[in-house]
Amino acid sequence: MYSDHPHGLFVQDTRILSGWRLTVDGQPLEPLAAETKTPYRALFVGRVPRSDGSADSALIVERLRELGAGIQERITIRNYSPASAECMVALSIEADFADVFEVKEARIQRRWDEARQSDSETLAIRAFWQDVKKSVTIEAPGADITPEALTYQVSVPPHGHWSTVLTVVPSAEGNRPAAAFVHFDADGLSPRDRRRKEWVAKIPVLHMGNPSIERTLRRSYDDLGALRIEDPDHPDRVVVAAGAPWFMTLFGRDSLWASVMAMPVDPSLALGTLQTLADRQGIVVDPMSEEEPGKILHEIRLDVSSGLSLGGKSAYYGSVDATPLFVTVLASVSRWGFAKETIAALLPHADRALDWIRDYGDKDGDGFVEYERLNPQGLINQGWKDSWDGVNFADGTLAKPPIALCEVQAYVYSAYVSRAWMAYDAADMALADQLTDRAAQLKKQFNEQFWIPERGYYAIALDGNKRQVDACASNMGHCLFLGIVDEDKAQQVVERLMSPEMFSGWGVRTLASDMGAYNPASYHNGSVWPHDNAIIAAGLLRYGFVAEAQQIATALLEAADYSDGRLPELFCGFSREQLTAPVPYPTACSPQAWAATTPIRLVTSLMRYDAHVSRGGLWMDPVLPESFGDLHITNAPMAGGRITIDITNSVPTVQGLPEGMVFHYGHRPWMTELVEEADRRKNE
Repeated sequence: MYSDHPHGLFVQDTRILSGWRLTVDGQPLEPLAAETKTPYRALFVGRVPRSDGSADSALIVERLRELGAGIQERITIRNYSPASAECMVALSIEADFADVFEVKEARIQRRWDEARQSDSETLAIRAFWQDVKKSVTIEAPGADITPEALTYQVSVPPHGHWSTVLTVVPSAEGNRPAAAFVHFDADGLSPRDRRRKEWVAKIPVLHMGNPSIERTLRRSYDDLGALRIEDPDHPDRVVVAAGAPWFMTLFGRDSLWASVMAMPVDPSLALGTLQTLADRQGIVVDPMSEEEPGKILHEIRLDVSSGLSLGGKSAYYGSVDATPLFVTVLASVSRWGFAKETIAALLPHADRALDWIRDYGDKDGDGFVEYERLNPQGLINQGWKDSWDGVNFADGTLAKPPIALCEVQAYVYSAYVSRAWMAYDAADMALADQLTDRAAQLKKQFNEQFWIPERGYYAIALDGNKRQVDACASNMGHCLFLGIVDEDKAQQVVERLMSPEMFSGWGVRTLASDMGAYNPASYHNGSVWPHDNAIIAAGLLRYGFVAEAQQIATALLEAADYSDGRLPELFCGFSREQLTAPVPYPTACSPQAWAATTPIRLVTSLMRYDAHVSRGGLWMDPVLPESFGDLHITNAPMAGGRITIDITNSVPTVQGLPEGMVFHYGHRPWMTELVEEADRRKNE
């Protein structure tokens, strides 16, 4: 790795290693292989070029790296010749202490004053910029250490090997964090190994007739496990980071979507995400961080010292959708059987979120939630398409704020319905009736003001002048999923989503190809996002469009085959007829949380698999395509127990249901249906 590229070792959003170059006898290694052993451990294999120019070399170098509170690398040189080998191993090291925003955006301008100090076993690099101090320590037992490099004079015996271990950790005032890479157990397991072992033990084990899809789902499990991070204030609480390498931190929207999509695999991820976001829910009005009372944060950044983070603080709140999503996800978590007191502790936060919708989200009192950044450094667009040009008219003109996005109204509608159901369940009829009325009014108003009848689709947004932003975009697929779309409009919406202009052959594009801003290689204006498609597919199923949902799921899972079973954050929107393989987007995160959970969501959507533990029910009505084959799942979490699921020829059977749970062959009642049912019973 080298600082000319966006590579390096990042700890708490700071690059503590920007250069890490190994040479043997002054020559870089010839790479042979690289393999990820676990999400935090990888093996790199190369060979030492021969000085006489011959092709084959007898010296093979293995580099086993483990990530933790830094990095530990074991370097092993193996000699496959009958003669001993004398060589000099050297490692040059750079540390620019750039923060992740500088690196991602290729705008590193700060130049730190650097001081290096070496002793018999360590090299300490200390840097100063204004009043900020940072340092990193490299431990290299047995090396000849100078401020410039680490070197080893090595004699590798015939058919033998030589090995050493280097450890790199950030340090405060020159003190290394304690036990960064200690393997406590007799079996050699590190803390990361133990956490992974515990994770694997509690997630479902699946076998699928289609081995390609099985591989993709297993890869999703691995990636989801890799993106699990701990709340530093609550080490027992696990949340989902948004994605690697740029977003290894808690995001409101991303973490909520990813955790709720992963609910059938591990419901505790959604609970931990909700609890952590609740602890950081907005309290005051702060224009720089865009914090407001009741608002759910957009992202957290740790130790970003340059002021480049959004708002210049560690927590930034510039998200219009995380707050209503918080309420919807809480309702989903409440259905999966957590203790009543656990859910009850989060209800005040849900109510504060609803207060934000009323007091701050609906800026002009028109019934819709809109956004406009509160300072010039904030995000221009604050929905999930948050690039500067992500919201535009059909002719390509940018929409001007305040902007009311169509899918945000769907999220707010879902928040009202979800909280209304929880209120009915708790016999709080006054609150339930109030929120039911709000939801009905919002749905009516939405279908009147966002629908473009002459085009047969919903506007992506209303702009600051309440004009319909008339681009045809994927956002309306989210509206299907959350049920705000009128039944008589669904057919036209689906036809547009699945049209050649929208469906690339690999998935639904973010923007139709006949729109003015369309660019298949853009971030949000024509690309294909897996999570977006998973939500759209779920929406298609909700409205009964099974074949179209199967088409999207099949296309995405086929796309995963081109990247070893992993779906990236996004890929380009070129037509499958034009290019026969999905085209990678250059800076896509991989793994990325909601992309990792997309295969899980696609398959569970087609299983039509869901639970409502307080109603004592598990529902399933599979419509898996024949090409998927039969499905066998064991160790699936359900109501505090573990169940086994078999689907053969789309016929499901369930074993091991906990006492009090009943299997229903059909779809789980939607929150809207439950609210309607509760309202009818109240009036009987």
